[in-house]
Amino acid sequence: MRIRPIAPSDLDELQAVARETGVGFTSLPDNRDFLAAKIDTAVSAFAQQTPVDQRLYFFVLEDEASGKLAGCCAIEGQVGREVPFYHYRLGTLAHSSVQLDLHRTIDTLFLSSDHTGDAEVASLFLRPEYRGGDRRHERNGALLSMVRWLFMAQFRDSFPDKVLAEMRGRFDAEGRSPFWECLGSNFFPMDFNEADRLTGLGQKSFIGELMPKFPIYTPFLSEEARACIGEVHEHTRPALAMLKKEGLRWEGFIDIFDGGPTVEAYIDDVRGVRLSRTCRVEIKADELEQAERPRWLAATTSMAGFRAAWLGRGPDDDGVVTLSEAEAARLEVAAGDTLRILDSDEEA
Repeated sequence: MRIRPIAPSDLDELQAVARETGVGFTSLPDNRDFLAAKIDTAVSAFAQQTPVDQRLYFFVLEDEASGKLAGCCAIEGQVGREVPFYHYRLGTLAHSSVQLDLHRTIDTLFLSSDHTGDAEVASLFLRPEYRGGDRRHERNGALLSMVRWLFMAQFRDSFPDKVLAEMRGRFDAEGRSPFWECLGSNFFPMDFNEADRLTGLGQKSFIGELMPKFPIYTPFLSEEARACIGEVHEHTRPALAMLKKEGLRWEGFIDIFDGGPTVEAYIDDVRGVRLSRTCRVEIKADELEQAERPRWLAATTSMAGFRAAWLGRGPDDDGVVTLSEAEAARLEVAAGDTLRILDSDEEA
């Protein structure tokens, strides 16, 4: 299993992945033309042919044995520069009456575009057959999540100060969003799936045009809708846990459609950025001992030829990491090249 940049030849497999993502996965709609354009955008980004604030770095997890795509993840260089990037910001309004000696604080939702210009880690999806199960697949989700920090650390000058991640919100057993049913459906003359589809296709201007500009008092929402604020979809909990381990935190911003939380951090404070480092490569033809549970994540230092995979061992005291021939082939590196590596178990 290895990570690499997406390629035009991946279109069929990417569309198959898109069909499996389910409701609320906005960034990967099942639209072939849109997905083809996304691939072209990513190819240009890795080739550094587009401005840094317009780059989309889209990665796939490749099963080398079958050639299938096991999953995907992405980094948006900066959000909101071309298309507005909206959230609700959870706030508080205080009301008081001196005459009655009463004081009330009420939670509110404000339409916000505060994250304009921040980077975003997005589109993380692992196909069901590659989750857990046998030993070969037990760390695929961690590989997809963590590789983005090594990429950002290696090419730090290509990113702004902050990074965010939007988490899919809570849905009921029938696939409905109580938050949308109570709030969004009153302002958009369409169902959730259509609004979600338009957002995924980049058509977001209607949000600012149709949503109220005044604060929304959360006590006016139903109990079911209020319970969705800042909560995640059951399939999103592992991804959120990994992001929290890296240091991302919820600061009160939520998705305007499903109420899912947006977590954020300063890039330089993210664990995977701070603790990763570069090492020199050596290669041995002899078979090398493999750890029971690989803990070292390795990524190449070339943007266009970026590759990443788990290693069974870390560097020695001289900062040299020894690879088997199979590992070197998987990462497409030679002796004397450099790798950026991260000990996934090292505490922040």
